[in-house]
Amino acid sequence: VQLQASGGGLVQPGGSLILSCDASGFGLDYYAIGWFRQVPGKEREGVSVICSADGSSSHARSVKGRFTISRGSSKGTEYLQMSNLEPEDTAVYYCAMRPTTPVHHCTDSDLRELEYQDQYWGQGTLVTVSS
Repeated sequence: VQLQASGGGLVQPGGSLILSCDASGFGLDYYAIGWFRQVPGKEREGVSVICSADGSSSHARSVKGRFTISRGSSKGTEYLQMSNLEPEDTAVYYCAMRPTTPVHHCTDSDLRELEYQDQYWGQGTLVTVSS
C-alpha cells in the first residue's frame, strides 16, 4: 500500500489550499484516511479524518469551520480543503490509512495517531502560511 500526499506550498494568511491523498495498492473496502500535521519539536497532531463506511468525518477543534475533508471520484483519493489559513497551520501534513469495519462512524478517536500505528502513511507535504 502506498499513500501519496500532495498539494502543499506557500500561502498567505487567510488564503486557501487543497491537499490530496492518493492511496494505491490496497484491497480495503472500508477504511479511514486521516490527515495529521507536525511542526519540528512538537508531536504529530490529528487534523481531519474521513471514514469510507458512511462518509462521516471528524476534525480537530483547531481547524473546525476552516478545513473540509472529502472523497474523490477514485477509491482511496481524499482531499483536505483548507481555508482561512493561519500561520499556526504551518506544518508538514501527512495522510494515513487504516482499515475499519463496515459500520464504522468517524469520531474524534480517529484523529489519534495511535489508531494508525503500524498502518499506512504517506511521505508528507509542507504547508507554509506566511506573508
